[in-house]
Amino acid sequence: MLKSKFIFMKKLIIANWKMQLSIKESLELAKKIVTASKKSKNEIVICPDYAALPFIGPILKSSFVKLGAQDSGAFVKGAYTGEVSPLNLKILGVKYVILGHSERREHLHENSAIINNKIKAALASKLIPILCIGEKLTEKQNGQTKDYLKMELRHALKGVKIKNASDLVVAYEPIWAISTNKNAKPIEPEEANDIQEFIAQETKRLLKQKIQIIYGGSAGSKNAVSFLAQANISGLLVGGASLRADEFSIMI
Repeated sequence: MLKSKFIFMKKLIIANWKMQLSIKESLELAKKIVTASKKSKNEIVICPDYAALPFIGPILKSSFVKLGAQDSGAFVKGAYTGEVSPLNLKILGVKYVILGHSERREHLHENSAIINNKIKAALASKLIPILCIGEKLTEKQNGQTKDYLKMELRHALKGVKIKNASDLVVAYEPIWAISTNKNAKPIEPEEANDIQEFIAQETKRLLKQKIQIIYGGSAGSKNAVSFLAQANISGLLVGGASLRADEFSIMI
C-alpha cells in the first residue's frame, strides 16, 4: 500500500443510497452516520432518495454531515413534469448533487447534453455538482479508457464555468467495477490513481481550476485506505457499503 501525506488530508466521502431504503430506514441510517461522523475529520455527504430529503435535512442540520441529492433537473424552473428544480433542493438544505451517474445514463438514457444542462442548472442554483464519468468493460479491454473519459468530460463540461475549485467535483466510476454489476471488482488503487491524474489534468484544462477527483466502484472498508492514500484520489463515492452503518462508519 502506498503511504503518503495525502492520507491525512481532508477527504470527501459521499454515500449514495440509490433507491434501496424506505424513509424510516433512511432516517435510522442517517442518525447512525451522524454519530459516527463525530470521530471523522473528512467531509461526509449523505445522498438519500428525493422523498427522504426533507426528513433527513433536519437531522443533519446540527452535524458536520452534508446533505446531497442523487439528481436534479436540467432547468431551474419551467413546465417539466416530474423533474425537481435544483433551487428547491437548495431550499431543503442540499449542498451536493450527483449528476451523470452510469445507472441514469444506462437505464434512463441520459446523454451528455442533458447532463451538461443539469450541471449548469445546479451551478446556477449554488449546488455543487458531482459529475460521474466512467468507461465500460469494452473500452477498458480495447485500451480506450482515457479517450472515452476525455470525450465524456468534454461533452459534459461544454460551456461550464466555475469561479472556485470547490464548485464542482468529478467522480471516476469505472462501470465494470460498480458493485451492482455482475462479476464487478474494484480497480487496483495504483491504476485508479493514474487515471485520476489524467482526469485532473483534463478538468484543469477545461475548467481552469484544479478540482477534486474522487473514486467510486466497489469501494468498501477493506480498500478505502488504499484508495485514499493515493495522491490523486481525494475522496470516495460509496454505493452498497454506505447502506451498512458499521461498514460506512469505518470508511469515514
